[in-house]
Amino acid sequence: MPEGHSVHRIARQFDRNIVGRTVAACSPQGRFAEGASVIDGREAVAVRAVGKQMFLAFDGDLWLRVHLGMYGAWDFAGEILVDPTIASANGRMGQTNQRGTDLGAAVEAAASVFDDAGENSLSSIGAPRRARGRVRMSEQTQGLGGDGDDFPPPVVGQVRLRLLTEVTCADLRGPTACELQSPDEVQATIAKLGPDPLVDDLAEGEERFTAVVRRKPTPIGLLLMDQNVVSGIGNVYRAELLYRALLDPHTPGKLVPEAVVREIWRDWARLLVIGVETGQMMTMDDLDPEAYRRAMAHRDDRHWVYHRAGLPCRVCGTEIVLEEMGARKLYWCPSCQK
Repeated sequence: MPEGHSVHRIARQFDRNIVGRTVAACSPQGRFAEGASVIDGREAVAVRAVGKQMFLAFDGDLWLRVHLGMYGAWDFAGEILVDPTIASANGRMGQTNQRGTDLGAAVEAAASVFDDAGENSLSSIGAPRRARGRVRMSEQTQGLGGDGDDFPPPVVGQVRLRLLTEVTCADLRGPTACELQSPDEVQATIAKLGPDPLVDDLAEGEERFTAVVRRKPTPIGLLLMDQNVVSGIGNVYRAELLYRALLDPHTPGKLVPEAVVREIWRDWARLLVIGVETGQMMTMDDLDPEAYRRAMAHRDDRHWVYHRAGLPCRVCGTEIVLEEMGARKLYWCPSCQK
């Protein structure tokens, strides 16, 4: 499932390639035919991401709400515009990691590294994975077929919605939600979501998050996945945030010390920005240039506990545990996270 950083990156891509242009819309699959006919011929005027949901505004006070869910993805083709400030933006992000350690040398060393999913993370802020002529906007999926020479490209597979400008094509596949909303409905949807560090005032978001967690008897490992408590955190970030806080996932929210709850929020704000700027869920600190290069190139080298079931903890050597919590896999260290 794409987590919050991916959705913010998708919104950036839409801002560069779709917003400000008249859009032709259709539903090749047929499941969104009526909605596509309403959008068709309108100008996209704004886009915003909140947590795991994206909202694309069209003229006439009409909004498209998309929630990718477990299997959804956006594929882009044609002229993909990249922010000209990419290099400086990634330089700024890379020069200090989450704990403030200088990583300028690491960024320079990793500048030409493509990760094992095919993305040059340090020079593609907002620009997603590219494969065989197409670009796929989700965290864990590969590009589809096509040689990239034909525009618009032929429809491949089950495309719920195609948005087409003169130079760019965006295909939506497998979303949990794809619907049209009025401005009031958009506000009502967003009002139900927990704070997002990239949308809400950081101090106000911290207070909201802390107040909710501190009154809940629900395990903190479930609260972090509840989008009504905090927006954007998914399975990877949950495991990593809990490990970084050295917190047992089963601890009831109301028993987590207030200082720890606040630090989780602040840590999430740091990691989310890093994810948006680099395109990777980088959660390890204090890496030397070579380790940083490996981490950006391979997902298995950029996490403390996620996807490491049965392997020794990187700190204490205890075997990392895998269990199910909230119908999702949870990875944690029973020794460090007491």
